[in-house]
Amino acid sequence: MKAFKNLVCSILLAVSLPAFADAKWDMPTGYPISNFHTENIQRFIAEADKAAGRKLKITIHPAGSLFKANEIKRAVQGGQAQIGEIIISGFSNEDPLYGVDSIPFLATSYQDAAKLWKASKEAIDQRFARQGMKLLYTVPWPPQGIFSTKPISSVDNIKGKKWRAYNPQTSRIAELVGAQPVTIPAAELAQALATGAVEVFMTSAATGYDSKVWEQVKYYYDVRAWLPKNAVIVNQQAFDALSKTEQEAILKAAAAAEQRGWKLSEEKNTWYLDQLTKNGMKVEMPSPQLTAEFRKVGDIMIAEWSKQSGADGQQVLSTYRK
Repeated sequence: MKAFKNLVCSILLAVSLPAFADAKWDMPTGYPISNFHTENIQRFIAEADKAAGRKLKITIHPAGSLFKANEIKRAVQGGQAQIGEIIISGFSNEDPLYGVDSIPFLATSYQDAAKLWKASKEAIDQRFARQGMKLLYTVPWPPQGIFSTKPISSVDNIKGKKWRAYNPQTSRIAELVGAQPVTIPAAELAQALATGAVEVFMTSAATGYDSKVWEQVKYYYDVRAWLPKNAVIVNQQAFDALSKTEQEAILKAAAAAEQRGWKLSEEKNTWYLDQLTKNGMKVEMPSPQLTAEFRKVGDIMIAEWSKQSGADGQQVLSTYRK
């Protein structure tokens, strides 16, 4: 009789509990839902869930709605969010290696950016791992240009201007050209322009489009200074808690998202530039003087970064330049 009761209890317990609990993750990002990075993330989420048998539910929180852009890395590291998207160079104050893709005029094309990522990936992977995170994939922004409320033909036109910075590199550029750096995340750029808190800045045509900068800014100079990358990172403990099937689903979807994202970034760059023109902006190549002056800034910053990053950074540069 006792054995029968135990059997009944076991059956009831098995019926009352699900065989596998669905993983429910939050994914903050600092960019709007219409941004190409966010669109790529939505597809990544859908593909990962499908491959995991509809048992991996990731909720995206765009435009800094859950955590501000500069808070996302810490949130993922601490487990407040299981997965998130960051701009890697935003954390180069922690480690110079995080800023290798934002050194002016080191890698200025998609081909060179891919080569630089190949040279630096292992070192950056190791740094995320030491902090309890796993890097899933990266996607570059289009090349960085200069937006300005006034025409610019040389750095003299930038001196004293309020310059929007989004990482340590853009702050350093401001210092070198005599501008006033103001740290403004992408989600707050439109408001900063509307209030006059920013007069000139370097970013991609994509961010310019997202922020509708043509409402205050009329000039864009296509200097193609660098291609910074966003990274999708996951808390390692959260990843380890998934089933093998779910882990494989995420890794497969991440590989596809990286390949798709790099291609999409390059394809959309021309479209973004066209949209700036259609909305009344003057899209121009920089003057020879402005190009030469910014390349000097780049030379200074490459030398500074090489010294700051030590042996690891010098190895990355050596591998990239082969």
